Amino acid sequence: MKEQLEAIRKSALDAVAETRTAADLEAVRVRYLGKKGELTAVLKQMGKLSPEERPVMGQLANDVRAALETAIEARSDALAQEAMAARLQAETVDVTIPGKKVELGHKHPMYTVLDEIKEIFINMGFEVMDGPEIEQADYNFTKLNAPENHPSRDWTDTFYLTEDSSILLRSQTSPMQIRAMETYGVPIRMVSPGRVYRKDEVDATHSPMFHQIEGLVVDKGITMADLKGTLNAVIREIYGPNTKTRFRPHHFPFTEPSCEVDIQCHKCGGVGCPTCKGEGWIELLGAGMIHPKVLKMSGIDPEVYSGWAFGIGLERTAMRRFKIADLRLIFENDVRFLEQF
Repeated sequence: MKEQLEAIRKSALDAVAETRTAADLEAVRVRYLGKKGELTAVLKQMGKLSPEERPVMGQLANDVRAALETAIEARSDALAQEAMAARLQAETVDVTIPGKKVELGHKHPMYTVLDEIKEIFINMGFEVMDGPEIEQADYNFTKLNAPENHPSRDWTDTFYLTEDSSILLRSQTSPMQIRAMETYGVPIRMVSPGRVYRKDEVDATHSPMFHQIEGLVVDKGITMADLKGTLNAVIREIYGPNTKTRFRPHHFPFTEPSCEVDIQCHKCGGVGCPTCKGEGWIELLGAGMIHPKVLKMSGIDPEVYSGWAFGIGLERTAMRRFKIADLRLIFENDVRFLEQF
């Protein structure tokens, strides 16, 4: 048995020294010191020894076990140090290498246009006001002189939030004009930008969620000429002095007379293309003189005061300003598109 124990000591120590990973070392430990290990198997034969041999072999077996455990522990520490050294080597950073370029963000083209428009109107003496996106139907329709059977009230056109159609996602920023007249009275000059929602099909010039900025002027002696002059000044300030505009008669419940203002298509120069649907013009905004009924419902005497209002689609304004062919690009957050601005 002595020869067996010495052989186990030698082979085990050699095996420990040759291990290269923690898994290899654990396999060696199990092979020699496990429940079915070689040393354990020898110890099970102790009962066959004479009483005189048992203490001697027992002490030798304990010495072999202690030597193996010491060697395994030392090798485990060495392997851990080697692994740490390898990890540090792999993670070493050469501080002399130039760093990665930090990609800077860009202001979204639509918000660039919005800031420009707000700045133009602020310089004209207008005040910027904000309003709720979840709105009452009274402010979105009724107080804007929209009759009960008006198509814009249909569930197919408007995102209602209640079964009785009393609460909705605003379809325009016009409700803020009513709130402003009720709160601040006259005279008043204000613009209100924000998100609006309509059940439009998504295409190159339409989206179910888009942005508007609406404006309002109410004072004594306000005329359609004031409206046209102001809008032309704003449009040419944004797009350049040679921008061509077109005022077309239209109908809005809250203005009378009403008009729509188009700008010549930036893509085709008025010839006709998919962006302008072959018309050569792109609708930019709706406007008109505030209907006397709207003034009355806001507590303003239409015999004394008059005013005009307008609403501009910010996405379409940005498309013309930056020559963007498809409105959907504005909402896709494609870095390749946004980094151009």
